[in-house]
Amino acid sequence: MSQHPPSPSSHTAAPAGFTRYQKTVVGLLAFLQFAVILDFMLMSPLGAVIMPAMQITPQQFGLVVSAYAFSAGASGLLTAGFADRFDRKRLLLFFYGGFVLGTVWCGLAQSFESLLVARIVTGLFGGVIGSITLAIAADLFAPHLRGRVMGIIQTAFAASQVLGIPIGLYLSNAWNWHVPFLAMAALGALGGVVVSFKMQPVDGHLKLKQEHTAWMHLYHTITEPRYLTAFATTALLMTGGFMLMPFSSAYLVGNLGIDLHHLPTVYLVTGLCTIAFGPLIGRAADKVGKFRVFVFGAVLSIIMVLIYTHLGPVTVPMIVLVNAVLFLGIFSRMIPFQALVSSVPATTQRGSFNAISSSIQQLSGGVASIVAGHIVSLGPNGQLQHFDVVGYVIVGTTLLASVLVWRLNRDVKASAATMAAATQASSANAAGR
Repeated sequence: MSQHPPSPSSHTAAPAGFTRYQKTVVGLLAFLQFAVILDFMLMSPLGAVIMPAMQITPQQFGLVVSAYAFSAGASGLLTAGFADRFDRKRLLLFFYGGFVLGTVWCGLAQSFESLLVARIVTGLFGGVIGSITLAIAADLFAPHLRGRVMGIIQTAFAASQVLGIPIGLYLSNAWNWHVPFLAMAALGALGGVVVSFKMQPVDGHLKLKQEHTAWMHLYHTITEPRYLTAFATTALLMTGGFMLMPFSSAYLVGNLGIDLHHLPTVYLVTGLCTIAFGPLIGRAADKVGKFRVFVFGAVLSIIMVLIYTHLGPVTVPMIVLVNAVLFLGIFSRMIPFQALVSSVPATTQRGSFNAISSSIQQLSGGVASIVAGHIVSLGPNGQLQHFDVVGYVIVGTTLLASVLVWRLNRDVKASAATMAAATQASSANAAGR
């Protein structure tokens, strides 16, 4: 019978680095994140091929793209009540299996209706995977290691840009748009098999007292005041990325004068830089302090957003530099925040907390994209107008999020001090007997 890894709660004597098993787990979690993010990101670049091939309108394609986000948001809320009632490994494999089948369905779809339903199904399963991986990371890694864990997992976003999208476009151009989805499903299925054999059960939370019903579990998670602060911060931080990203290519080409042929270079170099940044930011969060690194990221992202949204025509090297530093700021916010917020929920509520947080990410991202779409407009010369206003909104949400993160950090420190004092008192009582 395989032994479970040591509990992170006993991290006082924990080693400074990862064990061999922990390295394996981090790699598997990063791969799963890569697969889910790539599936979501593939739709946009393949749109130019899918629309004429299936004879659908831009409005219908927009519905297909948004269907994933909203179904993923709904699934987070639907699963939150029972997210802590099962072995997290089994729960992960269940939803990941559904995600792979949904991706196969996307690859086989021959009509708008079939593709729309396939994206809804994929979102229902894929939308929960990220929250389960974060719960597993919090269960298996002590707080002083979580910055590095989140840094590695977050590189999946950049890897999907650098590796996934170019390969997906190549397969689509060489054969047709169905092939990238089928190839990704095959690779994803292989990853699922590796997870089933290599990852040990993650069921330590099941030994603790559970809520009587799933509804009460969901209710107590949603209404916990400390959690509400974390949920609000998540919504504010998601706003920034989702207001910039949908219009980035149009802004680069129309306003900054970047040629379409150089656009992949901009994203490629930015992605490579982000892959390098992620682990370094995670290490800094563990060594210097999560809140300090977050403040650095918030200040840097505010400066770079203001620069980025006020640029005129620039050279390719200049926009590559600006883009790389902008993403350094964004990731320097997200990685320490995720590491910090992993200490907020109780062990028996990690699954539901992360499921709700994931749902909020999806829904707030969708709302942010809609709001940005109402702010900007396309001028007669093909340039985006009022893009600077989007920058001001992002600065405002970042400042407000920073205040909330300061409160979260204070509460986490106070909670840790209380637990340490209780443990010390318990040890003293035991010694006295």
